[in-house]
Amino acid sequence: MSRKLNVCLVFLIPQTECIMTDSVMSKAATMEIPINSNGDTGALAEDDSLEQAAKLQWSLDEKDLQQVMVSGPNLNETSIVSGGYGGTAEGIIPTGSIKGPAVSYNPEFNKRIPVTGLGPNMQHSTSSSSMTAEEATRGVAVEKYEAVKKWGLNTYKCTKQMISERFGRGSRTVDLELEAQIEVLRDTKRKYENVLRLAKALTNHFYNMVQTQHALGDTFADLSQKSPELRDEFGYNAETQKLLCKNGETLLGAINFFVSSINTLVNKTMEDTLMTIRMYENARLEFDAYRSDLEELSLGPRDAVTMARIDAAQEQYQVQKEKYERLRSDVIIKLKFLEENKVKVMHKQLLLFHNAISAYFAGNQQQLEQTLKQFNIKLRPPGADKPSWLEEQ
Repeated sequence: MSRKLNVCLVFLIPQTECIMTDSVMSKAATMEIPINSNGDTGALAEDDSLEQAAKLQWSLDEKDLQQVMVSGPNLNETSIVSGGYGGTAEGIIPTGSIKGPAVSYNPEFNKRIPVTGLGPNMQHSTSSSSMTAEEATRGVAVEKYEAVKKWGLNTYKCTKQMISERFGRGSRTVDLELEAQIEVLRDTKRKYENVLRLAKALTNHFYNMVQTQHALGDTFADLSQKSPELRDEFGYNAETQKLLCKNGETLLGAINFFVSSINTLVNKTMEDTLMTIRMYENARLEFDAYRSDLEELSLGPRDAVTMARIDAAQEQYQVQKEKYERLRSDVIIKLKFLEENKVKVMHKQLLLFHNAISAYFAGNQQQLEQTLKQFNIKLRPPGADKPSWLEEQ
């Protein structure tokens, strides 16, 4: 039992285009290599023939490759080696025995189909793109390094200035009038936060009282139906609790409007001004830090290196001074507008709170409703805070 392995002639010539005619392919020799049923092809001596066949495989050195690229392949100097396992030296077939037309080299064909991507232009473009990417990466790294370096230097100077001020060794820029206004604002904010906290507590307690009155009125109304002998007494009390509950809901609307306005004033308007004040204080600290640095350099020797450092410190000092003065102006303007806004808002809210509380405890329902209309307060109907059945779905 034997198998037949067909070995075809194949030419692999890198970077070269050649044309092989059908006649050469049709005349390529094939050979039969007998293989036994157990997979052995012969004795141990035949292994030497395999090594000999491998050594005789054709190869092209640099000179031959150049010749092939110039004049095309020479079929007369090419051998075919069967790649079967355990083949003998008889598997080597010289191509000189193959008859047929020679393979010709057509320069016009190469002109029509140029080889792209393998010349020096491709290598130059690849190297240029890699260099561009490398330069971009290096530029980003340098920018990050400079940013971290600048931040570290600025933090060191500000920390040094802060410690010097704490221990009384360094001088600081002081604006007595502005700092007094800032301290008044902070104290006012603390007091208004206390008013807001108490107003929220009053709202919660009064809401619970209104809910209790509502439940009590429903209970009186139910008992008036089930107790014929006390129907009138339970009925009077049920109507009174329902009226108090209605007036209490009206008063809750006024108190909620008061709480909402105070919350906006304290946590938004005042907080925005305080944020600008914090930025101003940081700018003041940076300004004093660079001012102290410039003063220290000015007291040192006046050589070339020191003069360059003094010029750089003077430039940084001017930048920080402009920043400090700009933020100082912003703080003054915001403090002025905040004071005007605070007086206007609190005048309206305190008047609302007084009129609503007085009308409620006087039992004047008409005056209480008139107070809400005066301040354009619209009460939400019961259950308005609950989501609709569409939203629940």
